Amino acid sequence: MTDTATPGPEGHRGPPGLPAPAPLGASALPPGTYEGTVVLVTGGGTGLGKAVAAEFARLGADLVVASRKAEHLKAAEDELSALGGRVLTAACDIRDPDRIAEVFDLAEETYGLPHVLINNAAANFPVPAEDMSPNAWRSVVDITLNGTYFMAREFGRRHLAAGTPGSIVNVGASYAWTGGPGYAHSAAAKAGVKNLVETLAVEWGPYGIQVNGLVPGLMPHEDMTADIRANLDRVRAAGLRQPALRVGRPRELGWAATFLASPYARFISGHTLVVDGANWQRRDLVPPEVVPIREQLGRGRFDAAP
Repeated sequence: MTDTATPGPEGHRGPPGLPAPAPLGASALPPGTYEGTVVLVTGGGTGLGKAVAAEFARLGADLVVASRKAEHLKAAEDELSALGGRVLTAACDIRDPDRIAEVFDLAEETYGLPHVLINNAAANFPVPAEDMSPNAWRSVVDITLNGTYFMAREFGRRHLAAGTPGSIVNVGASYAWTGGPGYAHSAAAKAGVKNLVETLAVEWGPYGIQVNGLVPGLMPHEDMTADIRANLDRVRAAGLRQPALRVGRPRELGWAATFLASPYARFISGHTLVVDGANWQRRDLVPPEVVPIREQLGRGRFDAAP
């Protein structure tokens, strides 16, 4: 698993920022914490989802990795299996409740009912709200919000019927609180995902199901889409524009996920943990110049003509 980072510019002088994390492969939890535990990760074939799955694998979990694109699954299976755990992969479009049920059936037949669900799969790309097509809006909301709910619903119904406890972690975004100019579709969907955390935690808590959220900060990785990578490239010296004075490492998200779903976090439910070095809380003494999103994305004057 590549440890991708964005260093600051050469010759930087100033405060040191937050320290680097422990080495790749380290864990705060005891070895074997997840032995005998089945963990289902959506969007687990690439990027942050794969990084999260890797940390569960290192702690002994049996993994079920779901991805909409089947071509991502074989490489993820090989990489994650090398960490010691068993890995089952399944192509799954989380917009399809029937396919979700089939994936849960497959997981139960192979390893047993998943004890942990990591709702990581999402869709996103930057676009001014006025340029967004209805299909673009529906696609992002269907995957990010509806898909997250459909996965949680299937997980919850099966555990409620079996009378067994479980843990759900929904991967969110900090613009669920702040709004996300340039990402109106994703920000609206992620606000819904955050609300699901708080709603389902109360509804399902009496039955032993905890529900939490996890928000990544800027964590570059090799699987970033071209759109997101281009947006990152617009920010020169990205690590130095955050209070931490560095970007996050994908494994830092994985460590947070393994804690939230672990036996050591059973009384934490309905909470969304932000892992971004306090970047989303940053405010300037003097507000920066307002640059319209169209200009930031290099788009010309809006023309409503088809």
